[in-house]
Amino acid sequence: MVAPTPLETLTELARESRDQAGQALANERNNERLVAQQLESLDAYRDEYAKRLQQAMCDGIDSATMLNYQQFLGALDDALVRARKALTDQQKRVSSTQKRWQNEQSRLSSYNTLAARRALEEQRAEARREQRLSDELVTNREVRRRLRPQDA
Repeated sequence: MVAPTPLETLTELARESRDQAGQALANERNNERLVAQQLESLDAYRDEYAKRLQQAMCDGIDSATMLNYQQFLGALDDALVRARKALTDQQKRVSSTQKRWQNEQSRLSSYNTLAARRALEEQRAEARREQRLSDELVTNREVRRRLRPQDA
């Protein structure tokens, strides 16, 4: 078995690193989706609870119940602020992880480009060797033909 070249080793390591970054990005995007869904649910719950308060106020509500509604809405508003911050933080993590993945992809592409150039150089060198060999064979054949006595 032929040992891998340093470039092949670097390419494989870059591929693994890119794949790991891709997996991390997928995880962060999934987390972002979950946090966004939680925020959406919390926002919908807050809206529903505010509608209940409006209905209770239309139906007539005592001051203690009104205070409870207001305190709970305040707690929901605080939770919404935290949820929005959590979403913003998660979006930053997604962005950071995406940049990492892009950097890893760029590095892998660079190694692939180097490998392609090297392969092309080797193909050209092989073509030159084959052409030299062919030229030598033709030259040797021509020399032998000239050195052979002519059948007259």
